[in-house]
Amino acid sequence: MKKQPGATLTPLAMAVLALLEERPMHPYEMYQLLLQRREDYLVKIRPGSLYHTVSRLAEQELVRAEGTDRAGNRPERTTYRITEPGTTALRTRIADIIRHPIREFPIFPLAMSEAHNLPKDEVVALIRERVGVLDGELTELDALHDWLTTHQVPRRYWMVIEYLRGQLDAELVWLRRIAVDMESGALEWEEFTADGSRASLPADNDQLGHGWGAAVTDDVLAELRKGGVLPADH
Repeated sequence: MKKQPGATLTPLAMAVLALLEERPMHPYEMYQLLLQRREDYLVKIRPGSLYHTVSRLAEQELVRAEGTDRAGNRPERTTYRITEPGTTALRTRIADIIRHPIREFPIFPLAMSEAHNLPKDEVVALIRERVGVLDGELTELDALHDWLTTHQVPRRYWMVIEYLRGQLDAELVWLRRIAVDMESGALEWEEFTADGSRASLPADNDQLGHGWGAAVTDDVLAELRKGGVLPADH
């Protein structure tokens, strides 16, 4: 069975197809428009990656070249138009992503899961530094939200700003709580010497320490999903 192109659309490919749903345009125009619309909040935008993405979409016959023009001494620019299969692939991919939650793997949760490898004071300082950066981003999103509502931009075009703000706010609340718990001792931490060396070995993976995941078998997880209460020896 032939794989549907929409199933492999990258975030940048989706952004390109969405632009071409509006009208034909050339890659440099797409690049400028994506930045002007602040799409870099949602997807990594690089000129080289964008040109490669357009070429890939053309190979898949999801877009097609319409013609080439030149303005002054600038290089020739090829204009692209979305095809019917391109429209179908875009709409299918959007629907699939909304319908089916997928487990994504951002790097920050991994770093926090391994933060116990650093001394407590260092982790608290790093968290406070991150909070400062995120506070600035939250202020920016709030200002952007106010501007959008004041200028009566239809909400369907920027509702994702509310989602991004909600994520950011939730992370900030959690980070501040973790930092407070670490400082108060409510969140126990491993001991390190003054030179940053670990004062004692981490808990054995066979115990309910770092290796706790091994104790959560498929049967245990199935019971937890049903809301069952398990005895302590499970």
